[in-house]
Amino acid sequence: MNVRYFTTPEGDEMAVLPRAEFEALSETAEHSGAMTQYLSGGLTGLTPEETRAYVAAASPLAFWRKKRGFSQTSLAAELGIAQNYVSDIENGKRSGPVELWLKLSRTLQVPLEALVDED
Repeated sequence: MNVRYFTTPEGDEMAVLPRAEFEALSETAEHSGAMTQYLSGGLTGLTPEETRAYVAAASPLAFWRKKRGFSQTSLAAELGIAQNYVSDIENGKRSGPVELWLKLSRTLQVPLEALVDED
């Protein structure tokens, strides 16, 4: 690892590393956190059939909604929004505010990161 250490004039010890190494460390930490959640039961694993359904779904939100037993209409009613709004979010036509995503995460009982398509 190509790390350079230095001390600021205020006395803070700092480390600087190349961006690629920082990103690799970040991905490792994220994976470690996800594995910890999985092993503690906080994040459920998927069966092979569920994995195929996840890949085939219009979005992670659409997959988790169905997996948790919600229709678009019932999820919309739970959140106090219109069904077509849920449809638009699932199909990438609208994004919705952060507050809505937090409600979705709580309602579907999955981490917020599980609902967001990285693409």
